[in-house]
Amino acid sequence: MCDYSLTGLPNRLAREGEELIVHRFRTGSMGLASAADLRPTAPPPTSPRKSVWERIVAFLAPPRASIEVCAVCVPPGARLVLSSVPPKVKSKWDVTEGTRVLFTQTTEAAYTYRDAFLMPNGSSVLLQCLPEGMRVVVLSLGGVEETPAVPERNTLIGA
Repeated sequence: MCDYSLTGLPNRLAREGEELIVHRFRTGSMGLASAADLRPTAPPPTSPRKSVWERIVAFLAPPRASIEVCAVCVPPGARLVLSSVPPKVKSKWDVTEGTRVLFTQTTEAAYTYRDAFLMPNGSSVLLQCLPEGMRVVVLSLGGVEETPAVPERNTLIGA
């Protein structure tokens, strides 16, 4: 669902049709976040004129806590389609825009990165190895489509 490093963050289950972005969270780990949550919001309106006292108070006030980005958890077996694939990723893993991948977990061991994309060529690419900003769209959360046979030799990349 979500790598161990994201369990302390606010999180929720992905929704079918949702666009997700590979994002580096405050823990330093890569995970998936909703594109809607990462869109910049309009700056707060400013008053045209502040008194000297208001400017001093604003300067000395502690910074307002920013809203923390919610980690979006994807269950193993979910089908995703890649978009905004950087050229380096295209050549390294032989994928293109629109490539369908299967979300999987490489192990059930605790305290290890385990979330990965199962590429069409049979290799598993850890989410931690994908570039920040890459986008995916959730096609299904699993169990809807027939799962393709996984090759006997499954190469794990990034372990």
